[in-house]
Amino acid sequence: MGGSQEQPRSDTEELWEVTDSQGRATGANFRRADSNWPCGGYHLVVVTCVQRSDGRVLITQRSRSKEFPLTWEFPGGSAVAGESSRKAAARELREEAGLDVAADSVRFVDRFVESAALVDLYVATVSDHLDLELDPVEIAGAEWVSIDEARARLAGGATASPWRARVDALWDPLVHALDCQAGVDQGQSTKRRCVTDDPPPTTLNVHA
Repeated sequence: MGGSQEQPRSDTEELWEVTDSQGRATGANFRRADSNWPCGGYHLVVVTCVQRSDGRVLITQRSRSKEFPLTWEFPGGSAVAGESSRKAAARELREEAGLDVAADSVRFVDRFVESAALVDLYVATVSDHLDLELDPVEIAGAEWVSIDEARARLAGGATASPWRARVDALWDPLVHALDCQAGVDQGQSTKRRCVTDDPPPTTLNVHA
């Protein structure tokens, strides 16, 4: 007999690790369904810009049942307690879009600090010919679009309101990271700093 199959985790049962503004664990966890988020605490949110070899990037549309229904974003979500930022990014791609991307292949771009969240942005590259498997509970639709179209969606009225400030802060580092990653994928050497391996020990962009 095989081992027991892992059951999907309910959003209401999801545990978030509470950190300080530097991303250091405080030793406390918070159940997503609970109220009264601890004052001064942060939790980790990960998002990934997935790019095909033809240059198009993936944007996903939130389901009707989610907060900010039918708005567009890069796929992602909250890390759970005990999970690293990079592993959370890979898991969210697998759960939301059916993309099996190794955790060590997603490349960190930058961190944006909100009032109670540390938002880590990653890039990942995939082949042109693959099928998405969208989670209907989370995702209503998905499109592969040009980077300019992605910015237009994410910076305008078609996105959830938190994304507008994220785009303002993270877009230049993202475009630079995508350019660098394209060069790496094509075997080109570069002397420029491209993408760091891990989230920084200190915060970069701060948005109250």
